[in-house]
Amino acid sequence: MTRGTLLAVLVAALGYFVDLFDLVLFSIVRIPSLKALGITDPEQLTLVGKRLLDIQLVGMLLGGIAFGMLGDRLGRLKTLFGSILLYSVANILNAFVTEVWQYEVLRFVAGFGLAGELGAGITLVAELLPTAKRGIGTTIVATIGLSGAVAAGLVGTEVAWNHCYLIGGIMGLALLALRVGVVESGLFTRVQAHGSGISRGNPLQLLWPPRRFLRFAAVVFSAMPIWFVGGVMFVFGPEIGKAMGIAEPIMPAKVILWAYLGVVVGDVASGLISQFLRSRTRTIMGFQALLAASIVLFFAIAPRGPEAFYGMMCLVGAATGYWAIFVTTASEQFGTNLRATAATSAPNFVRAMAVPITSIWLAMKPGMGTVQATLTLGICCVAVGMVAALAMDETFHRDLDYLER
Repeated sequence: MTRGTLLAVLVAALGYFVDLFDLVLFSIVRIPSLKALGITDPEQLTLVGKRLLDIQLVGMLLGGIAFGMLGDRLGRLKTLFGSILLYSVANILNAFVTEVWQYEVLRFVAGFGLAGELGAGITLVAELLPTAKRGIGTTIVATIGLSGAVAAGLVGTEVAWNHCYLIGGIMGLALLALRVGVVESGLFTRVQAHGSGISRGNPLQLLWPPRRFLRFAAVVFSAMPIWFVGGVMFVFGPEIGKAMGIAEPIMPAKVILWAYLGVVVGDVASGLISQFLRSRTRTIMGFQALLAASIVLFFAIAPRGPEAFYGMMCLVGAATGYWAIFVTTASEQFGTNLRATAATSAPNFVRAMAVPITSIWLAMKPGMGTVQATLTLGICCVAVGMVAALAMDETFHRDLDYLER
């Protein structure tokens, strides 16, 4: 463990901290920021908020593909710091929007930039660390990173919405000072030295041959339940609480705070369990089963009041804590010449799935009601995720020094 390796883990972790701070910030400031732009109708707050979230997620999907390609062509480090720079600047500009269209443009740019940090960071850490320690390194990155969402929840309760964006942007720019001393992946530099003889960062390789496409699809769908929770239950917690008949308004910042406290605990637990079981897939399936049970418990207990609502949201968050193991698995499933493309695009394909998921949820609400629609859709998403996890290869012991042909 050289100084450069340790610094790479630190930078990847802090970069993901700022990444998550911004990613969940919109969920926290959605209502006050839109009210400041003149939108006050409750229905419009939901619909415009969903549109802005969709735009951000589409930006992340496109950014995931673009930064993934760059990660395999230009290097993990350049991609990591380029991503941090882009989303930090976009974050700062978000503080000064005066029209909804400006907000839409900047959420797209922020999403595009946010897409690159996690995949590049996880790929770098996974390739620098020895096989037996990969899970520990990536768990450290994800745990510190997910704490950024907790920080956003705390800041969002005390600071004006536009100042929250400024804080996130300034933190990201400050992080760029750590770029000196971080080492590039030795696996990448060896592949790069082969020159043009090896195809690097071609996203079409994820689509062909069919077995490779099915491998990528299984990775993506295994994490889909996480973003059902993140895109519906976390974002629209106030609407769900109201539909449950809870008299006191549910506060978005408190939802994020308690939910991501649970996510951090679950993330640490999933990393440790993965190391103990020496298995990624069994860990993922265990957490999926816990997620199904926690969603059912949420709708049984949360209607009792705000405290029960936030507490159960924390439990549901903990059950989604296999995100770090999912991203680690995504990086391990593919060769060095395609690893950053897969590890960067897979999380953003998962996040982008919140677009159709929330659309289905909104379509189900009028006929089934908010509570029943959320419960039914959640169980369906978990079922799909478990089938996908069954189809994945076990990669705990896999040597990452190989190529995709």
